[in-house]
Amino acid sequence: MNGWVLGAVLVLSGVAGILLVVHLIRDRVVEDGMFVLLGVIELVLIGQLVAGCVALAQTDRDVSGALFVSYLIGNLCALPIGAFWSLAERNRAGTAVLLLAVLTVAALEVRLDAIWAGAV
Repeated sequence: MNGWVLGAVLVLSGVAGILLVVHLIRDRVVEDGMFVLLGVIELVLIGQLVAGCVALAQTDRDVSGALFVSYLIGNLCALPIGAFWSLAERNRAGTAVLLLAVLTVAALEVRLDAIWAGAV
């Protein structure tokens, strides 16, 4: 796994999380700019899925392939689910759901790094 991708996802998730907390404090709904940021995170996650599968196929490390790929796919699905829920719930609760989706992506990213390192 690439450390740059891990760092990029964590930084982008952190920025999105801070902006969502500000929206929650101000009791504002999520604006279109936030969905653009989530789209950028999603593009990085798509690249990570492809690169992760290629790296898994080429490695001779002791990595649980099914677990690793399931985390990659789950990480890819978290933001769209949170975004659709947030769009359906256009109030403070929708913003909170999106914040939880962003935090889920960050947590899954840290776990993916641990799985790749062999700490199952």
